[in-house]
Amino acid sequence: MDPSVSEGDLEPSRPESCLDQPMDSSSVHEVVHEVVHSDSSALPAKHHDPDTTEPISCGLQTLEELLSWKRSDANLFNVAAVPLAPRDPPLATSARRTLVSHDMMGGYLDDRFTQGTHSDAPYAFYHWQYIDIFNYFTHNMVTIPPVVWTNAAHTHGVVVLGTFITEWTDGAVVCEAFLKDEESYRAVADRLVQISHCYGFDGWLINIENSLSEAAVKNTPLFLQYLTEQMHERAPGSLVLWYDSVLEKGELKWQNELNESNRVFFGACDGFFTNYNWTEQSLEWMTGYSGLDGRQADVYVGVDVFARGKVVGGMWETNKALEIIRKHNFSVALFAPGWVYETLSDKTQFRKNQDKFWALLSDFLSIHRPASPLPFVSSFCQGFGKAIYRRGQLEASRSWFNLSAQEGVIPATHTSPVSAKIFSLDVLLAPKTLVALIYKSSPGIRMSLELKTTDPSQCTHMNVHDVKVPPVSAAGLGDGLESVSQFFQLCGNLSAGGWTIGCSQLELRGCALREVSVSIQRDTEAQETPISCRVGEILLMDGASLQTPPQLVQGLCIYDVVWLRGAGTSTSPCLHLNATMHWDYPTEFVRHFRVYWRRLRGPDPRIPPGQLALMGRAYSNLYRVTELEVPEAPGLLELVVEPVIRKGFPLPESHWGRRSLSYTEAKTK
Repeated sequence: MDPSVSEGDLEPSRPESCLDQPMDSSSVHEVVHEVVHSDSSALPAKHHDPDTTEPISCGLQTLEELLSWKRSDANLFNVAAVPLAPRDPPLATSARRTLVSHDMMGGYLDDRFTQGTHSDAPYAFYHWQYIDIFNYFTHNMVTIPPVVWTNAAHTHGVVVLGTFITEWTDGAVVCEAFLKDEESYRAVADRLVQISHCYGFDGWLINIENSLSEAAVKNTPLFLQYLTEQMHERAPGSLVLWYDSVLEKGELKWQNELNESNRVFFGACDGFFTNYNWTEQSLEWMTGYSGLDGRQADVYVGVDVFARGKVVGGMWETNKALEIIRKHNFSVALFAPGWVYETLSDKTQFRKNQDKFWALLSDFLSIHRPASPLPFVSSFCQGFGKAIYRRGQLEASRSWFNLSAQEGVIPATHTSPVSAKIFSLDVLLAPKTLVALIYKSSPGIRMSLELKTTDPSQCTHMNVHDVKVPPVSAAGLGDGLESVSQFFQLCGNLSAGGWTIGCSQLELRGCALREVSVSIQRDTEAQETPISCRVGEILLMDGASLQTPPQLVQGLCIYDVVWLRGAGTSTSPCLHLNATMHWDYPTEFVRHFRVYWRRLRGPDPRIPPGQLALMGRAYSNLYRVTELEVPEAPGLLELVVEPVIRKGFPLPESHWGRRSLSYTEAKTK
């Protein structure tokens, strides 16, 4: 066992609160019993909104809080459900990297709600193809990235770093305490490793913004080296970066470059993030500095997008700074690109400014492609919107924000009037690859997919690398299999909104998919009339995977129940259920889970059971029910979980998870 992990830190297979509930949750006959009472909530206040019990992300404030942290203290709702996706080219071989340090208005804003929230004009990031590393920055001593950021970044192959920061007088006290000896700095490093491993992010930015004593600064490189070694051992590909602040003798003096006064810290970790007041002359000097040791890509030249101080570029001229940095072949660290949002008086214009900002930088940014294995599926969701739809049907007409919902928003780089390139990626195709395109177009317009593959000499299908995708039937895919039938039942016209699902099959061996384009054709001769074409979703999957039967939701349990009274549909205060649901299902097979409830029985037995009502979507095996108005006690209701699988077709209800909850009033003495 890793010496930095104790027995109590290992993740249990099921929450302790679930251990007394049956594993079989497929039957409504398994009932959880609860008593309605008005006691205050026993939930950890820092992990839950005090008014609604919604789960929220947060950091750690003190050294004592860090050193006492243990796995049982973790906020399970903030654990990333998405592992870091492979990418092309790999980060390790990227010569000029781009880091974004997200520092906005103190942090933990709309993004703190782990299940998403209602927001009319949220800040979101969706230019993942341009960046390699995402750092969530606040002035908490330990900044733990909100899970919505980690999920979104990992989906696009981007590494996520938390922040460990000490500042000014209080920071100096903290540093003298934890850097006084080997035992102390190892204890801090061990906790940082455990926290990143628990929450599923990929490393740390270390920012010491205070002077250090001779003893403390002597131990700082040893702390960095130990932390870096432990991170690499626990999570290959993880990173520990040092911010340009303290010198080797302990003085707080920003250098705006890597030099002899700070190279000792650079040598002890994975990279160096310079301060922002550099000049082109200092970059020229660094290119010849022997202390680089061939690690030019590991020097991230800082750019403050707010342009505070005497800096090059910034704001709408940030591209000027990048041009100089790239000229000298360094990596770049963009600090606070949320400037495009913070400085807007009209937040509804954010997306326009966001696109303008990144378009100005695009000439100096390298694009990487997702390289995950099939299936590949995307509805082009950017993690926010004005309504929620499913298969063309409106589910909820309200503004929403949840970056965990992002799917494949990496675009290709060029378009044309008749063939629009919409994805750039690197995905190995299966011998039989099924393709589904959901689209809606004007009358007389047909849409189809065109794919570009690499290594055509390795492809056994006519050595082509521009592939038009033909229509397909179920023949040759194992006739009689229920999953095959379910997939092809999707094909054709949807009843809602005029959407069409076109299905195709490719038989290519040894080919990697690099680009996906949508081809648009008229059924008649060209006319000078406007047309409309919308692509709702694209799915590519291994045909052989349809022969594997889908799994069932297991072990649905209900715990951390809190009863509240508040406003509802009636004039008197209504009873509200708040509870945590946990279940077992392989998350790599799903896009999300749909969570429902229905009333089975209330105080009046003459009222029949209700219909299933959607409460929300979950992007992990956890969901917090909040402010659900339920009938007065005594009552019986059912909670239901439906996996939305990546294969595209809906699962029968026999595969869903179910658990009933009965509740009665507390007896009065």
